[in-house]
Amino acid sequence: MSDNPTVSPEAEDDLLSSHNYDGIQEYDNPTPGWWNWLFVATIVFAPIYIVWFHSPTDPHTIAVEYEKAYAENMKLKFGDLVIDPTEANLVKYMHDEEWLSVGANVFATHCKQCHGAEGEGISGPNLTDENYLNVRNIEDIAKVIREGAKNGAMPAWESKLHQNEIVLAASYVASLRGKNVKGRVAEGTLVPPPWPEYTGEVESKEDNKDQAQDSAEADAKPDDKAEQPVTE
Repeated sequence: MSDNPTVSPEAEDDLLSSHNYDGIQEYDNPTPGWWNWLFVATIVFAPIYIVWFHSPTDPHTIAVEYEKAYAENMKLKFGDLVIDPTEANLVKYMHDEEWLSVGANVFATHCKQCHGAEGEGISGPNLTDENYLNVRNIEDIAKVIREGAKNGAMPAWESKLHQNEIVLAASYVASLRGKNVKGRVAEGTLVPPPWPEYTGEVESKEDNKDQAQDSAEADAKPDDKAEQPVTE
């Protein structure tokens, strides 16, 4: 007795698909329903995954979460320190890799949507060439971030960011100068002088507070050279 079931020619015709290639026909063997539903589920899940994990505005990848946690940890080091947006401070933090990473994170969180992940410019200008629209010296970078520009096209971040974040973000933007990342064409005016060299002098309100406190303590100390009473 044969192990192969006997199929009538009429039933075999019903099992064959209509597809014919070089005289070869295949049986019509559809995929299971559960497989089709699984395929549909992956299609539905794909855009949700892309928007949640790879959103250009707020991605949730492990790398991004690490950078945010690192930046938050760095903010704990601010304490009562308030960094003034002076030339010396901007230049100093432009050359401080540890603090510059905080500025880079501020830029990645709030600025890359318009200026690009590397500062190459999208709707906002390219920040990696030698031309600037509203900047003539390094302090102007912090001013533009703080107050905005172009009638709101560049938003003001003074009410949304800590002053230290503004200064560190400005230092990061200053560090991009001259990298010439391919992107938006140069706009504005050429700023010929390079940024000043770091001299090691950093000013801050906290430093001024400490200096004032030291001065007050010094004034409060008795003068060792003051005339002592004479006893007989």
